[in-house]
Amino acid sequence: LYCGRTVLSVNGSVETYGDCGVCPRGQRTDENKICRECMGSPDHYDWLYLGFMALLPLVLHWFFIEWYSGKKSSSALLQHATALLECSIAAIVTLLISDPVGSLRIRSCRVKKLSDWYTMLYNPSPDYITTVHCTHEAVYPLYTIVFIYYAFCLVLMMLLRPLLVKKIACGLGKSDRFRSIYAALYFFPILTVLQAVGGGLLYYAFPYIILVLSLVTLAVYMSASEVESFKDLLVRKKRLVVLFSHWLLHAYGIISISKLDKLEQDLPLLALVPAPALFYLMTAKYTEPSRILSEGGIGH
Repeated sequence: LYCGRTVLSVNGSVETYGDCGVCPRGQRTDENKICRECMGSPDHYDWLYLGFMALLPLVLHWFFIEWYSGKKSSSALLQHATALLECSIAAIVTLLISDPVGSLRIRSCRVKKLSDWYTMLYNPSPDYITTVHCTHEAVYPLYTIVFIYYAFCLVLMMLLRPLLVKKIACGLGKSDRFRSIYAALYFFPILTVLQAVGGGLLYYAFPYIILVLSLVTLAVYMSASEVESFKDLLVRKKRLVVLFSHWLLHAYGIISISKLDKLEQDLPLLALVPAPALFYLMTAKYTEPSRILSEGGIGH
């Protein structure tokens, strides 16, 4: 399925081909099983997928910074900004070193089906004895560019964050101030394995993953923060920031599903972004546990 003949030389309109085998990096087979260089560019959905994979470490950085900063430290905002700077620089550098080098554009092969992500599972055995190894990146560079980005994120974090945290996180103990960095040393390998094993599945499922996770985390946050009305939201600016962040994730998920192919049909769908939060606020008072227990006690 993924084996092809490489072009050894071109004499006018006559091409000379090598033996059938693995295509060089940056190439994939055409309909005639000839290895051709990928000259296309990522479509909207490909960019949305790369954006999702780029957002994962940033969101996890922000979560653990907030989780370990608590109420003792006033440095969380600066750490959030530093995490954003690290991921932004890593993304720009990754694009600049990708082919074509020095440009924010990248050339890519088109994703045709799920098996394109797992070419190692399709190495043929013509005589049932010898296996022809044709494993290559048929979705170039959507698979490897994520690993490169994660590597730059990790290097930049190790260069910038410890110095920053050591100077500004004076409200935390010595053992607590670096916990958000330690957490990153755990989740980066997990994200790497996730991309290595499930990159193709994530490519097709990430819009729905965004919607489900954003809905669940929003409900959990508003429940844990005891938000039951619009007034509770306005009490603290942090709650509004979290709410708007979830709305951006909702919008990202909706755009990824619709791909905005037909603007007149897809743009109105963005009006559904505030719907989950509004539904929660309108129904929260009816599901308050203390109220349910008190009414049950009265009835008994």
